[in-house]
Amino acid sequence: MSVSLPDFSVARLVVAGDVMLDRYWHGTATRISPEAPVPVVKVEKDEYRAGGAGNVALNVASLGAAVSLIGLVGQDEAAQRLAEKLSEGGVQCCLVDVPEHPTVTKLRVISRHQQLIRLDFENDFTRARPPSSIESSFATLLDNANAVVFSDYGKGTLAQVSTLISIARAHGLPVVVDPKGTNFWRYRNAYVITPNMGEFEAVVGSCPDELTVRERGEALREHLSLEALLITRSEHGMTLLQKGQPPLDLPAHARDVFDVTGAGDTVVAMLSACLARGLDLFQATRFANAAAGIVVGKLGTASVSIAELAEAMVCSDFD
Repeated sequence: MSVSLPDFSVARLVVAGDVMLDRYWHGTATRISPEAPVPVVKVEKDEYRAGGAGNVALNVASLGAAVSLIGLVGQDEAAQRLAEKLSEGGVQCCLVDVPEHPTVTKLRVISRHQQLIRLDFENDFTRARPPSSIESSFATLLDNANAVVFSDYGKGTLAQVSTLISIARAHGLPVVVDPKGTNFWRYRNAYVITPNMGEFEAVVGSCPDELTVRERGEALREHLSLEALLITRSEHGMTLLQKGQPPLDLPAHARDVFDVTGAGDTVVAMLSACLARGLDLFQATRFANAAAGIVVGKLGTASVSIAELAEAMVCSDFD
């Protein structure tokens, strides 16, 4: 059985948000330190990947779509490595340098495929206004775009996200937002936002049953003037609440959950790429759910290939 996939090569997307460098130290841990009750890791491999909004952009590019990325970085080695990884992955970079501010970096120490510790190097970009504003750089990228993604990790790049949403909607573009924090009002008038269950409940309160999820989700969707709200629910799959449509619940399709790092990035990337190709939210959500099931079976931030997506569609009986 074959599955007809959208031709993403004619789609053009703009991703804006918090970019970061994901760094991995791989090694063996065979003894405990005599200095403290912690494992001693002999580092054998140093690996770099693009994280945050960068991972979203790479996920879009892996589908064959054209993608431009705008974000804030420091003037440091981490920014250079990040730009290299993005360019290698086919992403058009529009990274704005912020002097005397470090590029957000997350260092993970891994032994035998297990993460032992994560070290974060970051300062909030909110108070560090770049020499050229995000708003003006963002607007110049929209003329040939079919969809826009905002990847918010709360690092300050999207401090003016309400303005950016207005700019994108003025261009008639669907806006997909991966939110952060509890002030969802900032994302008002987006086309769809994609909180995970924890983020959703932090805003609307605990939801002990499906009816409560749907009622509070629909109230939130209407309050924020959204076309849809897509709640990602880990092992429980996804729930799509769309204006004028019945709720859609999709089960999780992950065969083996190895690492959930970056799964939300894959969801918004696939969802937005499908919308850029003119698919409706129902179809786009089905593809996004399948892609999420693939990426959680990989270590760290990762992307999904067209071949993997086609196989997953067959296995999930997509039609």
